[in-house]
Amino acid sequence: MEIILLGIFLHFVGGLASGSFYIPFKGVRHWAWESYWLVGGLFSWLVVPLIAAIITVPDFARILAEAQVSTLGWTYLFGVLWGIGGLTFGLTMRYLGLSLGMSVIMGLTSAFGALMPPLYRDLFGDCGAYSLSAMAQSLGGALVLVGVAVSLVGIAICGWAGVLKEREVDEATKLASVSEFSLRKGGTVALISGVLSACFSYGIAAGRPLAEAAVASGANDLFQNNVTFMVIMWGGLTTNAIWCLSLGFKNRSYTDYADRRTPLARNYLLCALAGTIWFLQFFFYGMGESRLGNDASSWVLHMSFIIVVSNLWGLYFREWQGTSRGNRQVLLVGIVVILSSICLVGYGNYLG
Repeated sequence: MEIILLGIFLHFVGGLASGSFYIPFKGVRHWAWESYWLVGGLFSWLVVPLIAAIITVPDFARILAEAQVSTLGWTYLFGVLWGIGGLTFGLTMRYLGLSLGMSVIMGLTSAFGALMPPLYRDLFGDCGAYSLSAMAQSLGGALVLVGVAVSLVGIAICGWAGVLKEREVDEATKLASVSEFSLRKGGTVALISGVLSACFSYGIAAGRPLAEAAVASGANDLFQNNVTFMVIMWGGLTTNAIWCLSLGFKNRSYTDYADRRTPLARNYLLCALAGTIWFLQFFFYGMGESRLGNDASSWVLHMSFIIVVSNLWGLYFREWQGTSRGNRQVLLVGIVVILSSICLVGYGNYLG
């Protein structure tokens, strides 16, 4: 049971990092969105993952050099697709804010990321203990699946609270908390982000041979996914760099990086902090997943903790200012339902 509790705690820390990473970006001054997103991303997708691999995985370069091309290719491809999800994730925060944006994205990401890998194992003959059919036939596995379903209900309730908010709050109040608020733009990019962000979960599954090789080379199994993360992050970097650089040239915002009329040192420091915090979600996710050993439950725990943390930050930053007490109670009910799903997933893992 101690291992399960440790896994849940590690997922909580990862969710805390993910739900909090965007906060330093709020302090960046006089830079275009594409400018600070790319600088933060260089730390998220390149610098910090490399440092993590150097520290935790012996001979990580040899592992990558000896890996099968198909393993690297699929892991990188899922990283590219996930990168599109991450790119539109940033746009969703820009247009909807932390609470509503996170609720919509995480609902879709949780469902696709948690259920597709077990379903894949059934469809393509890898029917081990964590295939969908095997999980449904055991009490522990069934509880995990119920926990996934309950989590989706909770996330849907949080999303409904966001819809109620849009109906209640006047335009001036919305723009006071989210300066570029747009439900139409935000809803569109949130849909894209929610579906494609789940590809990170697929990338971990595709890169499983890399994790096994890391353990075989002497890495602590807590950090076995760090070499896989590097490949996924390269895919994410490719997508985001192309888009941000193209916007930079289109909008002539590439001058931001050396514009002395802006607080350059402060902006770079905040972007580096945001990027580092953002990667820490996966650093702790990898450790939590290594303890639970079930990608369905790990993914839904990660998403659920993100929802809880981001909505609490949304309340702190007064994104729900001007809403009725009933609206905020709907949000609270959603958070409570999500917390109950976490208990179900944890107990299901314990029985398994």
